[in-house]
Order: sequence, then C-alpha cells, then structure tokens
Amino acid sequence: MQNENIIRLGFFFIIFFAVAFWEFLALRRVLTTSKTMRWISNLGITFINPLVLHLLFPILAVGMALKAHESGWGLLNIFELPYWVALVIGVAMLDFVIYLQHAMFHAIPLLWRLHMVHHADLDYDMTTGLRFHPIEIVLSMMIKLSSVALLGPPVMAVLVFEILLNATAMFNHGNIRLPLKLDHVLRLIIVTPDMHRVHHSVIIRETNSNFGFNLPWWDRLFGTYQDQPARGHTNMTIGLAQFRDAKKLTLPWLLALPFIGDPGRQPINRH
Repeated sequence: MQNENIIRLGFFFIIFFAVAFWEFLALRRVLTTSKTMRWISNLGITFINPLVLHLLFPILAVGMALKAHESGWGLLNIFELPYWVALVIGVAMLDFVIYLQHAMFHAIPLLWRLHMVHHADLDYDMTTGLRFHPIEIVLSMMIKLSSVALLGPPVMAVLVFEILLNATAMFNHGNIRLPLKLDHVLRLIIVTPDMHRVHHSVIIRETNSNFGFNLPWWDRLFGTYQDQPARGHTNMTIGLAQFRDAKKLTLPWLLALPFIGDPGRQPINRH
C-alpha cells in the first residue's frame, strides 16, 4: 500500500506525544528510577527493531496482505463476505493471534528469555510498551506474516490492526490515571493501563494474566483475566524479582539479557 510508512509513522508520533503529555498531566505512579536513562534504553531498542525488520524481510504484514489478496490466499479470500465484515473479522482475528503469541512467550522457557526484556523494566510507562528484544520482534513478524497468509484479511484490516496495536501498546502501558468508573467501562472494549499494569507485577500469578494488548475479551474468555493487583496500583512492584538493579538495564545489557540473564520462575509451564 502506498504511503503505508508515512501513515504509520504519523499515527505513531501523534499517539506517542499524546500519551506522553497525558502522563505529564495525570501521573498514575511515581517513578522509582531515572526516566532519562529508561527512555534512552527503551527508545534505543525501539529504533533498532524496525531497522532489523526491514533488513531481514522483503515484505511486512501489509505487503503480505496485498500478496494474499492478489493470489487468493487465506480463508477470508475463499468466502464472499461483505467488505466491512471481512475487515472486522480480520482485525479481531489478528488481535487474537497476538494474544496467543503473548501467552506462548510466557509459556515456553526459550521464548520467555526473549520476552524478559519487556518485563525487566522497573517502571511502567508508554515506552515500556515499545521495549521488545529484536529477536522477539523478528519471531513476532514471522507469526504475523504466516497469520496474514492463512487468514487472508483485507489490506486495510492489516493496516488498521498495525496502527491499533502500536497505539494501544503505548496507551495501555501509559503511566496515566483514569477515573475508576471510566476505566471500568473502557476495559469492556479495550485494554486499559490499569488492566495491563497487573501483567507487569513482580508477583508471578499476576504476570501470567491479562495478556491482551488491544481487545480485552480474550482474557475473559480464556480465564486469564485479573481485575486488580493484590497490592494495589500504587503499591505494587513492577518488573521481575531477579532484575532489580537499575544500573544494569542499559541498552547493551537489554540486548544481552536473553543470553546471560536469569529467567527466574516465570514461565507458565513451570507451575
């Protein structure tokens, strides 16, 4: 699709600055570590990831959707569905794939080593939602490309999904305070910061809950939903028990973490 990168970058910066300003106006939790050092590391790895993807993959998710449409690949290209139905199904099913992928990265020890980079953050703000190891991003893109080829969603569905995934990752990792009544209503249709923050608790049973990034329904449907952290949002400890030294959470250390870090007792299949 023409101008895909411009569209996605435009939405990225709009959401980035909007959530950053929101955090400034309505902070949910007081930060425990240096925001400057965290942002250097988190945004540094965020900058590396798209470079790696464009280096390794001739086409990305939107390009695969276009290829699937031209070649008649995927379930949604077999059936004659109204365009808006295919669009909604495409976005919802891709979001379901991300839910399953997220749970898988918690369940398989080798994949958990990669995903630790995301969870080792000692504070929780919008940049946490952008902080993933490049190898995890590569594996995620492989899963995404395969899913698009098998499902055959409209090109617009994939573009909308990519924009939503990026936007909601920043929103639901935002260190922002929402009125409790508004949060209660919003989490019926979208993953809110208070809902997803539970997933970043140092308590293992809480870390292995609330896997959704965009739609909240999968957690409720598959029994992985937890309403609130046991210690409350202001008193809960963010991160992983085995990584508490903020001085080590630099960009080089984050890149090396899957290979040298202690995986702890986190993976689901150890319980």
